Amino acid sequence: MADAGRCPWCGNDPLYVHYHDTVWGRPEHDDLALFEKLCLDGQQAGLSWITILRKQDSYRAAYAHFDPEKIARFDDAKVDELMQDPGIIRNRLKVHSVIKNARAYLALREQGIGFSEFLWSFVDHQPVQNHWQSLEEVPVATDASEAMSRALKKAGFTFVGPVIVYAFMQATGMVNDHLVQCPQHRACYLLSQ
Repeated sequence: MADAGRCPWCGNDPLYVHYHDTVWGRPEHDDLALFEKLCLDGQQAGLSWITILRKQDSYRAAYAHFDPEKIARFDDAKVDELMQDPGIIRNRLKVHSVIKNARAYLALREQGIGFSEFLWSFVDHQPVQNHWQSLEEVPVATDASEAMSRALKKAGFTFVGPVIVYAFMQATGMVNDHLVQCPQHRACYLLSQ
């Protein structure tokens, strides 16, 4: 399972390796997929990504497959139900953040702003191709993630600090932060062309 060139952060966990090899760093442009990923990255705050990754299917079931229109109608009874769901992180602020994010997403859409277009504008609609040799070189936030974070907060999104947003940008291929020796570095570069 281990690949000597693969980014070391995913270790040997088969789920994490699969995520690294098939999802992380690949350019994503679908509005709803980006919405789901942004919400899930917010759930990661204070936790490791593998914790959320292992619960991803439970999150999809709990949050109506991340349908913003359905989530925006969640009421206090639904929040209480979610707080009893062991398949998700049962943190009231994080539960409310997904609902707030759904409402913010819909507000952008009502203004005629496409979510993908909005997010990708922070990298001029083209993945940033980094060339890191080691994990120590990879930043936790950038000017672009700080700008996106500010814009998302202004639009009403929560759990979107610059570090969370940078992790989101890495995962959705807005930046290619695979180490140069990783086979996925070139694969993600080719996908962006």
